[in-house]
Amino acid sequence: MSSRTRLAALASVSALALVGLTGCGDETDPTSADSTPTQAADPADDGGGETPDEPASEGAGSTTVPVYFVGDTPQGKRLYREFRKVEADNPAVEALALMTAGDALDPDYSTLFPSGSFTSVDVGADKITVGLPDESWTQPQDGMSDDEARLATQQAVYTLQGIAQKRLPLAFTLDGEPADLFGLGGEPSNDPEIDVRALVNVTTPEEGATVSGTFTASGVSSSFEATTAWEIHRGGADGEVVAQGSATADGWMDKLYPWETDIDVSDLPAGDYTFVAKTDDPTSGEGPGPMVDTKSITIK
Repeated sequence: MSSRTRLAALASVSALALVGLTGCGDETDPTSADSTPTQAADPADDGGGETPDEPASEGAGSTTVPVYFVGDTPQGKRLYREFRKVEADNPAVEALALMTAGDALDPDYSTLFPSGSFTSVDVGADKITVGLPDESWTQPQDGMSDDEARLATQQAVYTLQGIAQKRLPLAFTLDGEPADLFGLGGEPSNDPEIDVRALVNVTTPEEGATVSGTFTASGVSSSFEATTAWEIHRGGADGEVVAQGSATADGWMDKLYPWETDIDVSDLPAGDYTFVAKTDDPTSGEGPGPMVDTKSITIK
């Protein structure tokens, strides 16, 4: 397909996507499209109204939950998700502590929150009530733009909705009284994920994983014609490309869809590599460029 044809196709598809989003509001039908036996289902991977599975237990003392961090993309900062094991007695507070601290496994991820953490979480029938640590969190933060404040709020929204398995709004309190997070007001719920999430996110391999033979790479994306490209680089992300291919996601345009592919690395020598997943670039370099997620891996 020529660059001109691809650009025309993208323009047509973008117009359809905007029409489809008009009047959609919050996505209210969470599903478990990107869960695995050892990972929590996450309503961020919305679909056709299926009932989500409960978060998967990892044993008597722990459970695995989705935690949302912030990373850079060609279209500005967006949300990236990691599945993390936390103590099962209070997984929401544990997950929020990781989120606010920016304690991500992937060094490319961070947080927009100031120091401190939420103090309590209560999942009710119609809202999730979250306790703020102190009055400073009710005010606009120095050095934080309005867009960053809203994206930080979405970090909390997506994390807590993923744990609760419900698309509920968040209500913030301070000392038991209603309060605003960062002075934004209201009870925020999830923005459409194609507006706030990175359009490609790797679930497996996890950062620092060791692989051999044939391993399964998976994640979610919203990429042109549902094509998610992948590469393996020797050493870091700027190293030599030693293997490449693509996976086909279950869909694209309106939200992120799961993708999965098996990758044979048996011919590669043991050592350190970087797995790279990226969205297809229909502009052939004339636009902002693809969104990318990378994971450091070791081949043994």
